[in-house]
Amino acid sequence: MKVLSVTGYKPREINIFKENDPKIAIIKAAIKKRLIGFIEEGLEWILLSGQMGVELWTAEVALELKEQYDIQIALIPPFENQDERWPEDLKFKYEELTMVVDFYQPLYKGEYKGPFQFRAKNKWLVEKSDGCLILIDEEYPGSNRFFYEEAKKANKDYPIFLITPMDLDDMVEELRMDDPDYWN
Repeated sequence: MKVLSVTGYKPREINIFKENDPKIAIIKAAIKKRLIGFIEEGLEWILLSGQMGVELWTAEVALELKEQYDIQIALIPPFENQDERWPEDLKFKYEELTMVVDFYQPLYKGEYKGPFQFRAKNKWLVEKSDGCLILIDEEYPGSNRFFYEEAKKANKDYPIFLITPMDLDDMVEELRMDDPDYWN
């Protein structure tokens, strides 16, 4: 697998309202662990639409990994100025990402025109990638369910890798075990 799409929840969908929420560190650690495995197996590109939450956190993790690994990041939002109504701090982070990723190009020129742009984005990401990684709880999907449904309809061998609530629980335990203070 050379190209991987990554997506998941938006922050509010998982009750994250501040950028310093400790849950973000756990999610990022789980994403990092999975990405390293894929990179070591030959992954070259990570495709993101750049939405708030899991995708922005994945971009931050991938930028960190670029210091050690030869990995490329593509940011393909569904339309220009997707961050227009975002909180200022996230807007700044997104705009910075558009400048530092290896490839940035909105799928549609201009502003938001309708939900068809999100459907087209999901379809495009599935077509252009060899597989996907989704942070999702299948019992309580959020907006990520639309991408998940599109991925399941792929007309090719398209592996769908999930990060589940159980994986996040395991990551909490792994991080706890890595903490030297835990053993004192």
